[in-house]
Amino acid sequence: MDEASGAGLLRHEPRYDGFVAARGQRQEVAEAIDQHIATHFGPVAFVLHEVASHLVGVHVYVVGPTAERPYQTLLTSGMSERPMTLPPGHDISPYAELMLCLPADWPLTEAALRDERTGWPIRVLKQVARLPHEYGTWIGEWHSVPNGDPPLPYAPSTAFAGVVVTPMLNVPPQARTIDVAGGTRINLLALVPLHPAEVVLKVSRGTDALIAALDRGRVSELLDPARPPLV
Repeated sequence: MDEASGAGLLRHEPRYDGFVAARGQRQEVAEAIDQHIATHFGPVAFVLHEVASHLVGVHVYVVGPTAERPYQTLLTSGMSERPMTLPPGHDISPYAELMLCLPADWPLTEAALRDERTGWPIRVLKQVARLPHEYGTWIGEWHSVPNGDPPLPYAPSTAFAGVVVTPMLNVPPQARTIDVAGGTRINLLALVPLHPAEVVLKVSRGTDALIAALDRGRVSELLDPARPPLV
């Protein structure tokens, strides 16, 4: 992989053989995330809790539509239970949480979550949240995660076959980091689903080419399920 351009593909091997129980969040971290969500996104409508979690407990907080944000905002709490494994020379926080936004009418009932046609965004949030801990690596802005090699659609209802990690666009800058008592800083990153051709563009031509394509389409962290490919 060309780290400077973001092109290429890295393959990792899992570090664990079998289930490793999550340790649970520190109370001060959980409280800081709760307060951050309330301050910058709105009141939490409900939480999709995990009962038994592998490595980290990835709970998904759902903020309902508001006048300022007329869509559903989904944010993880638990990915930052463990630090990511950063390579030498990277001066960023080893702690992160993820978010994405869904249309106001996207169903999030128990039945809808069990249905792969409507449950796939939550499944992807949890998969990417566990990825750096499972493989001893890290994720940051403009890292992409294909759904397989070659990338395949997440569900029969969608053509999206990967995601790219991006800064959030529809928030003020101070919403992008969560500060915890004691000096811990958590980066809050967005997941943007990609079409197969967009995944290939990132791998073959790098980050700048993908950013240019997404900018042309005015793509943000709000999922448009009908968005056509931009390449």
